[in-house]
Amino acid sequence: MLDLCVKTPLITRGLAYSLATGNWGDQKKAHQSRAGVSQVLNRLTYTATLSHLRRCNSPIGREGKLAKPRQLHNTQWGMVCPAETPEGQAVGLVKNLALMAYISVGSLPEPILEFLEEWSMENLEEVAPTAIADATKIFVNGAW
Repeated sequence: MLDLCVKTPLITRGLAYSLATGNWGDQKKAHQSRAGVSQVLNRLTYTATLSHLRRCNSPIGREGKLAKPRQLHNTQWGMVCPAETPEGQAVGLVKNLALMAYISVGSLPEPILEFLEEWSMENLEEVAPTAIADATKIFVNGAW
């Protein structure tokens, strides 16, 4: 029944074209399609693969000379690497996640906090200000 309503070869050809060229949108209206949406994964070395997977592209034209989008914002410090960026027109517009940064899936904090309390974790309010520098800080969904 589904084959009568949906032309699967048409969808397959469209997906194959978009993945092969990186241009997503109507093939007949190429000027309206989005270019560079998909890329071939760089697997020359393990380091190059990791770098490619952790890349963030800014949707701003490369020819612009604005400095602000190319600089690290204060909220990005520690999450975006300040040194790993390409040279040339894309400098600062292509950013990479920092080496120790990772993106996790959000979860409910209650089970995690209960587990940590079972293992004698001290709350921030219970720790003396002089001992905070030597303590291991645990953030659960952004809360200390």
